[in-house]
Amino acid sequence: MKEQEERDNDSWDQFQQEDDSSSQASDRRWEEEQAELEYYERKFRLAEPAFRAAREPKNERQRFEMHRAEVQQLAEVADLESVWDITYTPARFEGGFLRSSLRPFYQQDQIVDVMAQVKGGKEANVYRCKAHSSVGVEWIAAKVYRPRQFRNLRNDAMYREGRHLLTAEDGQPQAINPRDDRTARAVNKKSVFGVQVRHTSWLMYEFSALQTLYEAGAPVPKPYGVGDNAILMEYIGDEQMAAPTLHETRLEEDEAGPLFDRTLQSIAVMLENGLAHGDLSAYNILYWQGEIRLIDFPQVIDIHTNRSAQAVLKRDVERVCQYFRRYGMRLDHSLLADELWERYAAPDPDDLAADLSRVLDVEAEDKTEEEEEQE
Repeated sequence: MKEQEERDNDSWDQFQQEDDSSSQASDRRWEEEQAELEYYERKFRLAEPAFRAAREPKNERQRFEMHRAEVQQLAEVADLESVWDITYTPARFEGGFLRSSLRPFYQQDQIVDVMAQVKGGKEANVYRCKAHSSVGVEWIAAKVYRPRQFRNLRNDAMYREGRHLLTAEDGQPQAINPRDDRTARAVNKKSVFGVQVRHTSWLMYEFSALQTLYEAGAPVPKPYGVGDNAILMEYIGDEQMAAPTLHETRLEEDEAGPLFDRTLQSIAVMLENGLAHGDLSAYNILYWQGEIRLIDFPQVIDIHTNRSAQAVLKRDVERVCQYFRRYGMRLDHSLLADELWERYAAPDPDDLAADLSRVLDVEAEDKTEEEEEQE
C-alpha cells in the first residue's frame, strides 16, 4: 500500500510539473503575441480597436484575438502598399478594399497599376488598370464590388430563384455541393460566412455570364479573370476616357437603326444560351466608335429555372425600346418581347418529348433494379 501511495505521489508530481511547464509555455506565447500586437499598434498608430463584430468580446482573450485579426488585416494592406504603389489616389475608405480586392491579379501578373476610377456605382466601382505585358493589351478594366457595408443590393430574391450557389475555384466559377448543409444553413441564417458566400456567388454569376456570352459572340467585354470581390474584363475606351453609356450618347440618325437591331440580336443570343440580362437599359450598354457592349450582369437569370424570366425579359425589352423611341423606332415592346421569347427561349415540343422519354426510361430502369433486388 505504501509503495502504491509513493507511486501515486510521484505521478501527481510529474503531472504538476508537466502542467506547470505547459502553462509557462502558454504564458510565454501569450507574452510574445502581446509584444507582437503592441509592435503593430505602434507601427500603425492604432488606439483601442473598433470592433466590427456583431457582439462584444466575452473575455480578454477573445478581445485580444479580435484586435489581433484587425491589426493583421491592416498590416497586410500596408505591406501591399509598400510593394505596390498605384497611380490612382483612392478616397479615404476606398484604398483598403481596392488593394485587397485587386491583390490576386497583381500577384498573378495580370495588372501592374491602377490608373483611374472610370465608373462609380451603388454595388461596384470600375477602374482603368494598366495590364501586365503578358496579357497582350494596354488597358484592362477591374470591376470591384464595394464592401458589404457600402453596397445596396436590394430585392435580389427574384434574381436568385433557380440559381445554385457558386464559388471561385482556381479562378473559375464552381457550383457548391448541394449536400453542403453547413453552407446552406449559413446562407439561410445570413451569418457573416453566409453573406460572404452569397456575395461571392452573385459575382461569379456575372463572370460566368460574361464568359458564356463572349464565347457565343455577343457584344460583351472579354472576361480575363475573377476573384472573391472583383472581375477583370476588357476595357472599352482609351487613355483619355472610358466608353460612355447609350444614355450619355447622342447617336447619329443612321446609327440608331443598326444599333437597335444589334441590341435585339444580343438579347436573342442571351435567350439562346438560357439567359436574360435582368437589368438591361441604355445605362448598361456602352457605346464606342460605332459599336455597343452590354455590361453589368450580376442580376442575370436562368430562363429555364426562374419563373419570372419572361416578365424580366419584357422589362428589358421595354427599357431598350424607350431609349430608341427618340430615334423614331416605335415598336410594341410587349409583342417584340413575346416574339423573342417564342423564337429563342420557348422549349421545342420535340425536345420536351425527348426529355420526358429519357426520364421515363430512367424510372423504368430503377424500378427493374428494385424488383431484381427484392427477388
